[in-house]
Amino acid sequence: MSEAESAPDVTGLLIDWSNGDQAALGELMPLVYGELRRLAGAHLRRERSSHTLQCTALVHEAFLRLVNQTNVHWRNRAHFYGIAAQMIRRILVDHARAQHAAKRGAGAVKLELDEVMAFSEQRELDLLGLDAALMRLTEMDERQGRIVELRFFAGLSVEETAEVIQLSTATVKREWSSARAWLYREMTKS
Repeated sequence: MSEAESAPDVTGLLIDWSNGDQAALGELMPLVYGELRRLAGAHLRRERSSHTLQCTALVHEAFLRLVNQTNVHWRNRAHFYGIAAQMIRRILVDHARAQHAAKRGAGAVKLELDEVMAFSEQRELDLLGLDAALMRLTEMDERQGRIVELRFFAGLSVEETAEVIQLSTATVKREWSSARAWLYREMTKS
């Protein structure tokens, strides 16, 4: 996170916004825009070079979805980025589905999982396959699915993830390791 984006400023604005202060939203946008853009850019860099979704469009769509959330009581900056991760994931998966449908099954949308997922940098996986595997993981273990979503899609650190889901960092590390191993097995099945 940038120095300009100190946790108390963002957290205070999020709380004010949750309490109905629309001016807080205007102050919040410049503080979180850079981080949302970094998250979106990280995900788009893993996409194939011919991907049609642009970083700015992904950030704007995610932010619009965040703004339209109702009955969300923002706890802190990490909670906000956790929800942003869900939005980014949904947007990318929706886009991949649309592209896949347009091709009439001509092939899955590919992306490269980075070192966060502990896969070889050369290994290509399809986003729809990853989403399906993550949904299966979440059905088996909701907490592990949430950890993967926060770490992979939001780019949160172990500490930030622990803060969002209110677990110890040791538990998050253990669950993250287990989830990565399970996803690796699922994604490499023949």
